[in-house]
Amino acid sequence: MHGETRDQRTRKGGVFVIMMIHEITVQVGKYKARKRVGRGHGSGSGKTAGRGHKGAKSRAGFSRRPGFEGGQMSFIRRMPKRGFTNAPFKTLYHIVNLQDLEGRLDDGAEVNIQVLVDAGLIRDIKRPLKVLGQGELTKKFTVTAEKFSASAKKKIEDAGGSVTEIKRVKWMRDRSKPKKTKSAPVKSE
Repeated sequence: MHGETRDQRTRKGGVFVIMMIHEITVQVGKYKARKRVGRGHGSGSGKTAGRGHKGAKSRAGFSRRPGFEGGQMSFIRRMPKRGFTNAPFKTLYHIVNLQDLEGRLDDGAEVNIQVLVDAGLIRDIKRPLKVLGQGELTKKFTVTAEKFSASAKKKIEDAGGSVTEIKRVKWMRDRSKPKKTKSAPVKSE
């Protein structure tokens, strides 16, 4: 038996037996049956149902928050924290390429954020617009946006169009203190 390949093994009568995995699954079914726990000790997972004895993990409804390490100082809290990330405050732009304008808009069109929303190129007007220079441009456009890549600006102007860049003014709280005026004393009667 040892040293023989699988194909050389024979049953009585000299019939080759080769069992393939897809033939097994046809016979016994594709999916393994669910393990039924707590159904008597004869099943091998009765009584404590694989949870062991006592402790929080054996109780119903137990859940541990992610990252909890049993009360020891968790990994994320042991790591030193330095610096600052600007990620929550970064400006997100709607991105439009020149090839999108070429395909969807007519020659000589005035392009702004509302026109692009109406054309279905961007979702809404909540974010500022940035025009990138991917693709060739043959049509003449008057484009108004918050930002342009250098290649986009060059291609629009080379095609005979014009570029208007909107300067975004960041809202800032007025920190200047109002001058106190002396009010006239209230006369009591």
